[in-house]
Amino acid sequence: MYDYSVIIPVFNSEFTLKPLLEGLKLVFSDFKSKNVEYIFIDDGSFDKSWEVLEELNQDEADNITIVKLNKNYGQSNATFCGLELAKGKYIITLDDDLQQPPKEIPKLINTLETGNWDVVYGVYDKKQHSFFRNLSSAIVRKTIARFIERPSTTTSFRIIKSEVVKKILAHKSNFIFIDELIWWYTDSISYVITEHLKRKNQKSGYTPGKLWNLLTNLIIFYTNFPLKLMIYGGLFFSVISFFTIIGLIIAKIFNNTPLGYSSIMITIMFGTSIILLSLGVIGEYISRLYSFQNKKPPFIIKEIKK
Repeated sequence: MYDYSVIIPVFNSEFTLKPLLEGLKLVFSDFKSKNVEYIFIDDGSFDKSWEVLEELNQDEADNITIVKLNKNYGQSNATFCGLELAKGKYIITLDDDLQQPPKEIPKLINTLETGNWDVVYGVYDKKQHSFFRNLSSAIVRKTIARFIERPSTTTSFRIIKSEVVKKILAHKSNFIFIDELIWWYTDSISYVITEHLKRKNQKSGYTPGKLWNLLTNLIIFYTNFPLKLMIYGGLFFSVISFFTIIGLIIAKIFNNTPLGYSSIMITIMFGTSIILLSLGVIGEYISRLYSFQNKKPPFIIKEIKK
C-alpha cells in the first residue's frame, strides 16, 4: 500500500518522460515519511516513448509500473487504466508534457489535507496553449458544463482520494469521462491555482477532430440532450406546420389560392429531413447501447511491467 500513486497517461512524449520523472522524484523526496508509486500508461504512442519507459522501469523497478495499451484509447481511458492499477491512498494524475510542473503537486496535497476534500483540481490563471487550442478547449468546456450541468473548471491535474476512485472503477463503459464520474460521487471538491508552462517539445495530442469526438461522446454518453432536442424540436415544428396548414386552408377557402406543387414538395422534404435527423440520433444511441451491451472494454493492455 502506497501513500501516493502518480498516474501519467503517455502519448508521443519520448523527450519529456525522463525530466518528468526526475521532477516527480525531487518533489516526493521532501515527503520523507511518504512512499509513492509511478504508473505510466503508454496510450498507443508511435514514437520511442515505450523504449524510454522501459529504461525508466529498469532503473526504478520497485515503484514504477509501465503499461502499454494495444492502441490509442484517449487520455481519460488511459487514466482509468492507471486508476485500476493504483494502490495509493491518494491518486494524483497529470499530463506527460511538463506543462503541469511536478513542483505544483504539493499545492494539491496541502489543499486536500487541510480542507479534508475528496478531490482537488489544479487550475490555471492562464493556459499556455496556442490561441486556437485555447479557443477549442474553451468551447468544449463550456458546452460540457452547459449540457452536463457541472462547473467547467476541471483539468487533468488532480488529486483524488482512493475511496472516490473505488466508486469510479465500477463503471466499465467503453468511453470514460473521469471528471463527470467524480461529480456523480462527490461534491467535496476544491480548486487551487497552479502554474501552466508552455509546451517545449511535442505538439498537443488534442487535434480539432479529437476535441470534436470528445464533445460528441460526452453528449451522447452522459446526457440526454439529443433526445430532448428531438422531442422539443419535433413539437416546435409540429406547431409551425399546424398553423401553416391552417393558413393554407383559410387562404384556399377565402381567396381560392391554389396549393402549388412547390409548397407541397418543400413540406415533404422538410418533414423527411426532420425524420431522418431523429432516426440518426436514435441510431447513434442504439449503437452506443450495443457497444455497452457487448461489454466493449475501455482499454486493452498489451504489455505491463512492474
